[in-house]
Amino acid sequence: MTMQSDRRQFLAGSAGALSIALIPASLRAAAGAKDAVPAAPVARIDVVHDTYFGETLSDPYRWMENSKDSEWLPFLKGQNEHTRAVLDALPGRAALLKRIEQLSGESVATSRVQRAGGMIFIQQRPLGADNFKLFVRDSANGANRVLVDPTAMSTAKSHMSLDWWRASPDGKYVVYGLSKDGSEDSLLHILNVADGRDFPETIPNTEGANPQWLDDSGGFFYTQLTGAVETPERYLDAQARFHKLGTDPKSDLILMKRGLVAGIEYDKIQVPSIHTSPGSRYAILQLADVRPEARVFIAPLADAVAGKAKWVPVAGFDDEVTDFELDGNDLYLLVNKASPRGRIVKTSAGAPSIANGTVVVPQNALVIENTARARDGIYLKIMDGGISRLQRLGKDGKVTDIALPFDGTIGAVFAVPGEDGVLISLQGWLNAAGIWSVDSAGRLTDTGITPKPAIDVTAYEAKRFFATAKDGVKIPYTLIYRKGMKQNGSNPTWISAYGSYGLPAYTPTFAGRTLALADAGAIVGYANVRGGGEYGREWHKAGQLTNKPNTWRDLIAVCEELVAKNYTSPAHLAIGGRSAGGITVGRAMTERPELFAAVIDGVGWSNPLRYVVEQNGFGEEPEWGAISDPAGYKALKSIDSYQAVKDGTAYPAVLLTTGVTDPRVAPFHVAKMAARLQVASSSGKPILLRVDYDAGHGIGSTRAQQDREAADTYAFLLWQLKGAKT
Repeated sequence: MTMQSDRRQFLAGSAGALSIALIPASLRAAAGAKDAVPAAPVARIDVVHDTYFGETLSDPYRWMENSKDSEWLPFLKGQNEHTRAVLDALPGRAALLKRIEQLSGESVATSRVQRAGGMIFIQQRPLGADNFKLFVRDSANGANRVLVDPTAMSTAKSHMSLDWWRASPDGKYVVYGLSKDGSEDSLLHILNVADGRDFPETIPNTEGANPQWLDDSGGFFYTQLTGAVETPERYLDAQARFHKLGTDPKSDLILMKRGLVAGIEYDKIQVPSIHTSPGSRYAILQLADVRPEARVFIAPLADAVAGKAKWVPVAGFDDEVTDFELDGNDLYLLVNKASPRGRIVKTSAGAPSIANGTVVVPQNALVIENTARARDGIYLKIMDGGISRLQRLGKDGKVTDIALPFDGTIGAVFAVPGEDGVLISLQGWLNAAGIWSVDSAGRLTDTGITPKPAIDVTAYEAKRFFATAKDGVKIPYTLIYRKGMKQNGSNPTWISAYGSYGLPAYTPTFAGRTLALADAGAIVGYANVRGGGEYGREWHKAGQLTNKPNTWRDLIAVCEELVAKNYTSPAHLAIGGRSAGGITVGRAMTERPELFAAVIDGVGWSNPLRYVVEQNGFGEEPEWGAISDPAGYKALKSIDSYQAVKDGTAYPAVLLTTGVTDPRVAPFHVAKMAARLQVASSSGKPILLRVDYDAGHGIGSTRAQQDREAADTYAFLLWQLKGAKT
């Protein structure tokens, strides 16, 4: 089909744009006056036509891809001012924010821990704090001492975030990355733990540096980006380097980059990283992109440090190796080829061979997600359809199940090869997050590193169900609500979904802020749609590339079941997604607009056909398809919500959000989507664009930023789902 469009066609649906007159009188009164709600600016239309394999598409807002365009920032500013005026005037928003601040303020958040040199390093957001800090304890029960406090480096208009860190094996040093305003553009620092002072050297362009220390703590391998910020080359042609403490980083050896090592050819989207393992004389070279699997090579560690490694191939992308562990001369590989839920293969580090290796853990009904080596064995993080399990492969070759105190999510397993047992992060929908220790006998104990919040959850319940998709596949989903909820079809209901990269995104996570929404009578739900990793690689591939429509149609199936079971009805139903989840909710909305009253699109990927102009673009091709290929173009067009918008359609109310410094989903995605919907929708329902100027993708956002966004989101949802009249 060939599409031809001109300016007249895009202007034809302008009656759908939200004007001041369409805002309820009650809100205008609450704002003080009609003029207190400024009109949203109408975006300039400047149609560009693109032809792909004989099909022509029209893009009316291509100019938004140029952040230097003189109308770009004024458009964002005007849209945000309009959105702020509308949201700030919503009845109950202030009370929601107060409740959200209470819930988040009473919760201590711990994102990562590491045992090293007899000490425990803890990345934690303390009670009432606005940002994460890095602490160290001299012992398990010792007092926290601050090592890195990004809040102390922030200002009223800008904030710093701790992106990543890793302590040296002896605990004497920490290498860490800081970035500004959620940009994730890390600057590497090295800290002396004894006095808390930084070394003089810093290293730029170290987003995702993944530092790997030598056993003697004298230096570390790291990955460095080479492309310019805010260009499509940003994540291309990264390089692996080695830094020796106390030396000038400019002299750091480049150990791997494209074209450097004869016989190792790879694509510009693949990122090289070099991995070490305590006590092993080998190093692992990994070449990875957005795919779960990677290419793996091995070489003597001493040769890698000297830049003289002859890297021996271990696995290619076709072998589908997703994790590995080095234990002396033994190499353990998590292999998914012909075993989509994973098997563990043991081979020789000196002469690696998957084909000739020994299967020490065969594939079974559960998914092996990750491995972590401790002295008493290799711990296996297991996924069971959205619920975490834990197992250990002992030195005797036996696999033991380790009982968890409740069904929940293991965020990570923190192991030290020289010590028995592990630490795990564990939480459930109504079980607050904690750091638990697991001993060699399989006993679990809450360490108390994360204090339990003073939040009473006895009034709520979480239940898991399965909806049936059009092709008969069972789709898990969870609902959280206050006890006593009645299935009368009128409950405000918000269902979120993701479904990409093989990541099980919506597994049990403490409800926290969302309890404020449940307190208002809403049902909060999460759908484990295909494209994620809840049931292994098969589940991922069933929602990948040309199979991607399964992702949003699974969400639709869950929503249809909720309506059929009288939990809610289309007038009270909303869907939400963030990042790649923007595909899921955007296409569910454009395919079935009548099914939803509202949509929340958080930093959502809305215009995938234009990935070629954003910095996080080309590296995504293995997940979505390459636009230079006919099949890739067809797959990309099918997931493009912006191109799927049709003039004169009665779309739901939509709240779209973006952060100006977002390195993962360029702000033009949601801006173009907002402008297109404002022109196209005939429903008269609000299409609002919310902009955060000192935030990115949300990863580095402060607690206060997250609280404010939650209050805006919940107020918007309750406004629309409780039967708002416009």
